[in-house]
Amino acid sequence: MGARKKISAEKRKEALKTMYFAKLQNVPTSPRKMRLVADMIRGMEVNRALGVLKFSSKEASARVEKLLRSAIANWEQKNERKAESGELFVTKIYVDGGATLKRMRPAPQGRGYRIRKRSNHVTLFVDSMNTNDNQN
Repeated sequence: MGARKKISAEKRKEALKTMYFAKLQNVPTSPRKMRLVADMIRGMEVNRALGVLKFSSKEASARVEKLLRSAIANWEQKNERKAESGELFVTKIYVDGGATLKRMRPAPQGRGYRIRKRSNHVTLFVDSMNTNDNQN
């Protein structure tokens, strides 16, 4: 690794130490289905987002709820105090495509149809509102 790349990598690592996030990787649902759930809670206060996810009928919402609880716990661990009601917000959440398993399904006349079993990676950032005001 070159010196310039190493310096920028170090800066990125230092920036991540001040952020509060959780990652969920290789989730066996399509990224499109997961993005529908991610869009529901983007920018919400965490207690409200937990309620929305708990009562959502989508299968992906259970996974995102668990991820959100993990991000809240990470925030509490780094700040050494409990999160109060109305303090934390979902600042960023994004869904990236993961590995795709390629399978074949038998089709008529000796052909085979391709099946793509998609997966995704979810990254969720939480932060308090007053910290966001100071940065902007």
